[in-house]
Amino acid sequence: MDQKSQDYPLSEVPQAARKSFGSLAVVLLGFTFFTATMFAGGQIGTAFPLWPDLVAIIVTGNLLLGAYVAVLGMIGARTGLNTALLSRFSFGRIGAKLPDLLLGFTQIGWYGWGTATMAVVLLRLIGIDAETHSVLAYALMILFGFAFCWTAYIGYRGLELLSIVSVPLMVLLLAVSLWIAVEDGAGGQGLMAIQPGHALGIGTAITMVFGTFVSGGTQATNWTRFAASPRQAVWASLVAFFIGNGLMITTGAIGALVYQQPDIVDVLVIQGLTVLGILMLFLNLWTTQDNTIYNFSAVGCTGFATDKRRMVTVIGAAIGTVLALLRIDLYLIPFLLLLGTFIPPIGGVIMADYLVKRRGSYPPIASADLPDFNKAGLAGYVVGCLAAYFSPGIPPLIGIIVAIVTYVMVDRVLSERDKPAAGSP
Repeated sequence: MDQKSQDYPLSEVPQAARKSFGSLAVVLLGFTFFTATMFAGGQIGTAFPLWPDLVAIIVTGNLLLGAYVAVLGMIGARTGLNTALLSRFSFGRIGAKLPDLLLGFTQIGWYGWGTATMAVVLLRLIGIDAETHSVLAYALMILFGFAFCWTAYIGYRGLELLSIVSVPLMVLLLAVSLWIAVEDGAGGQGLMAIQPGHALGIGTAITMVFGTFVSGGTQATNWTRFAASPRQAVWASLVAFFIGNGLMITTGAIGALVYQQPDIVDVLVIQGLTVLGILMLFLNLWTTQDNTIYNFSAVGCTGFATDKRRMVTVIGAAIGTVLALLRIDLYLIPFLLLLGTFIPPIGGVIMADYLVKRRGSYPPIASADLPDFNKAGLAGYVVGCLAAYFSPGIPPLIGIIVAIVTYVMVDRVLSERDKPAAGSP
């Protein structure tokens, strides 16, 4: 099987196959332009006043997310490896099945959410109730479930071409929606005078902002491994995950603040943007759906030791479609909070292994002598998850820091234990 045509699922991306900064940035922006992010923004937009709370939450959450992805993006560019292959070093050959399973499930979950949302919201926008016309809704889910994976089936080039067309259009549509919302809110002073409609903890809100894309961000190496240089990977990650994701959160939050309606679709209808809303929804979801299923294919190829990425893509789309039919879209907020708790420690372990233990250098994956289980990595993940789950602060940040510290401490203890005694042969 030609590794190049399959986007190198089991090996490093060679330098000859690397992409430009513009190419990488537009693909990552297409990924982060996601309707679920606007829904999350809508939830926090009705819970906090604009200044200083809402602004601080949006900036803090997206800055943490951008910095987290930028570090992982740099590692991906330096090594040429995707997240699933990086996990082989940080968790062990068999131990890596754990992050593979978690990341694969989250991406399939997002794919199912987006597929169901596209069908349900499209029907709402044209005045049809999805519950009453469930057969039609299910038919659309099946149609979109397999249609959205087409560009991912092609590979990086398919993702790039779609994003080049859709990203500028989505930026324009978001700008129009924001402009109308600010006008309807009587300008900046009017927005700051609006009081929140319901309560939400600040830590929970930041976790939601971080959690919308922490799973995808953890797998951003699937694209940054194509970067021509680590610096380009860092800047493309910041553009997409700090600025791009921040724009999506802000649009959803401002719309909810002005209209006291957390559902971005209802906001677009109120603004008289029904037709544009349908276009934005379609482009918005497609550019993310193909990236999520591409992520799943990368994990699946590594987990099942196959280079048939396109076949795995179609299988993943089928599983995601089943989840859509089971209406996973009804559980967005709990899903986000779980992602913000249990996914960031995976990235923390990868950072600790590459930057601290390996000091920024991995051997070629094909010849690397990897243990079945990296005990320090598994310990870092478990302790990081426990700290994030029971933390009263910002779970994603705490999970990353604790995972890194635990990995370093356990690795040093194990290294000291395994050293030969003085004077021994």
